[in-house]
Amino acid sequence: MKRLFFRVLTVLCLALAAPVVNAQGDTFGAVRSAIRNGSSRAISQYFGGTVELGFDGDKQSYSATQAEFVLKDFFAKNSPATFELVHQGASNEGIQYAIGKYAGKSGSYRVFIKMKPAQGSQQIDTIDFTHE
Repeated sequence: MKRLFFRVLTVLCLALAAPVVNAQGDTFGAVRSAIRNGSSRAISQYFGGTVELGFDGDKQSYSATQAEFVLKDFFAKNSPATFELVHQGASNEGIQYAIGKYAGKSGSYRVFIKMKPAQGSQQIDTIDFTHE
């Protein structure tokens, strides 16, 4: 009887954890697609109130609207050829991050994306492009 109870409890815990893992994948999947397509508008849907954007070590905080225009300018100058996520993770506090490789017209970049939980969803807090 104890064995059956333990199995049922294990299955129940796994079933409840599945939507959390799936939500993380969905958010980064949408962001990955937006960067791959060079769509600053699609990325901006996931921005928080302010966003820190970095390009080769020069970081600044922008409002969501300003950040969309800055990314639009970046994509216009460095149109994407490919973008792939290399690594994803999360902290105990719910902060999610991803590291990717972006190949554009002017070379390749390592991209760091950090998302924080806010208003019931994950919102982009930081995007950092570092030329390789």
